Amino acid sequence: MMQRLSFIQADITKLAVDAIANAANSSLLGGGGVDGAIHRAAGNRLYMECKTLGGCPTGSAKITGGYNLPAKYVVHCVGPKNGNADSLRSCYKTALNLCTENNIKSIAFPCISTGIYGFPNEPAAEIALTTTLEYLEKHPEIERVIFCCFLDEDYKIYENLLLAKYKEQNP
Repeated sequence: MMQRLSFIQADITKLAVDAIANAANSSLLGGGGVDGAIHRAAGNRLYMECKTLGGCPTGSAKITGGYNLPAKYVVHCVGPKNGNADSLRSCYKTALNLCTENNIKSIAFPCISTGIYGFPNEPAAEIALTTTLEYLEKHPEIERVIFCCFLDEDYKIYENLLLAKYKEQNP
């Protein structure tokens, strides 16, 4: 199962995967950080589709087309601003469920709820990794999950966490 996970430091808007996740706000209409970058790269049609969705509650996700992105889909995840672990876990589960429902074989996730939303980076990465591994155990149809880090700090956190998980599974 670990072979279905990877982490990279890259621009998520350039990745050739079936879907990219967006660390979105509840309006889904774009914002700063990765949300703004995805909206700019995808073009105005993404904004227009998002307007029809009526927003999204915290801890959930909605799916749209990818438009001008290499990815066919964007999964908009609304993470918590208050450090609520259950809401963050729910974001990842909902996003992965949307992948299964839409026959998406590969998805790249940015760091959700870190940065301006204030969720501490290491606990956020632990939740992302654990939730994803639990999901992949039951869902072989998802072939690849990439954690796409923007900051050096996040890349190192994922590197250490994935190495620790690998050692747990391969003593």
